[in-house]
Amino acid sequence: MAASFEDLKVWQKARELANLIYTASRQDEFARDYGLADQIRRAAVSVLSNIAEGFERGSYAEFIQFLYIAKGSCGEVRAQLYIARDQKYLLESTFQRCHALAVEVSRMLSGLADHLKSSHRRGDKFRRPQPKPWAEQVKELMDELTKE
Repeated sequence: MAASFEDLKVWQKARELANLIYTASRQDEFARDYGLADQIRRAAVSVLSNIAEGFERGSYAEFIQFLYIAKGSCGEVRAQLYIARDQKYLLESTFQRCHALAVEVSRMLSGLADHLKSSHRRGDKFRRPQPKPWAEQVKELMDELTKE
């Protein structure tokens, strides 16, 4: 598993998607449609935010849950891209680029969730502390006894 959520390829791609959405939604007519521009931006940010939050929870079960929330937000981005294209806020090439990246992120989220579901590990949150070596336990016990 990655050391941090920033190391995850899916988070990096989701960040790329959010930045692409921000750039696209700054364009002329799209920028003037405050509602749609705000909603698609929030949905795009939600994707990478949920990946990060789920990762930081420390349990595979919670991470999987947040990956599916991120996947839902990714679907929301795709739906809103269609509206933006229908309203002619986006060039077809920009729509295609954003849509393809959103589909890629969605597939990566599914793949990671499936991988985690098949794992026998439960996550760092449930990692049991390793017992101390016997000699160290005896020393601590002797130290406690001599304090009294």
